[in-house]
Amino acid sequence: MNRDRRNEALRAANRPRRGVRLPSWGARGATSSRAAGGRSGAGRAAGWLGILPLALLLFLFLRTFVVAAFRIPSSSMERTLLVGDFLLVNKWVYGAEIPLLRRRLPAFREPRHADVIVFDWPVDPDKAFVKRLVGLPGDTLQMAQGVLQRNGVAVAEPYLTRATAARGPGAAGTNGAIGTANAGEPDVQVGAPRDSWGPLVVPPRHFFVLGDNRANSLDSRYWGFVPESQLRGAPWFVYFSFTPDSTQVAPWLTRIRWARLGTTVR
Repeated sequence: MNRDRRNEALRAANRPRRGVRLPSWGARGATSSRAAGGRSGAGRAAGWLGILPLALLLFLFLRTFVVAAFRIPSSSMERTLLVGDFLLVNKWVYGAEIPLLRRRLPAFREPRHADVIVFDWPVDPDKAFVKRLVGLPGDTLQMAQGVLQRNGVAVAEPYLTRATAARGPGAAGTNGAIGTANAGEPDVQVGAPRDSWGPLVVPPRHFFVLGDNRANSLDSRYWGFVPESQLRGAPWFVYFSFTPDSTQVAPWLTRIRWARLGTTVR
């Protein structure tokens, strides 16, 4: 009797109940997966859209206060810098300027003799120049037959390009002057002194700069001192370089100077 009751209870427990539907794992499951995938894709897109403003703010901060890119269009700094060099410039080192406020952030260090600097050209501040700093405020400078003297002492300049050193003042056809500046720089006034001038004293909050390629550089010899307020930074390293060649279709692809990539500027 007990066995019959047990069997009857098992049959009742296994009998399907009315109104209860078993779940379907067919089409409904696939639809549910697609919906979840759609929600996941939308979430990823929303995440990227949320990151973009932060990335833009970071880019603007770095571009304004930390680093900037410049291209060398002229030969005024050969051998140090070549036409076709692309530089990253450290704007933080001398204190980056805060836009609109005309104030500068604290400098990492002060400019030094022989620094290569980037600055706004005093004649046309919309143009950026890169030169060698040879005179700090209070320095007495002069040049005699191409030799720079600072405070009465000849300056050792191993970075100079002396391909035209023989063309001193009064040389035939030159009158000791540059006829035209290098590419990308305005013409230099004919008759301006090139290799013999001074003495002169650098005024407070100003700098005196020269190109390493003295025979082909538009620098402080022709337009004067660089105000401290127009200093923009110091070249950091060459991130790209190619040899310009008008006969090539794409020299920036075929004439890359691989050996210069990553070289620091000194």
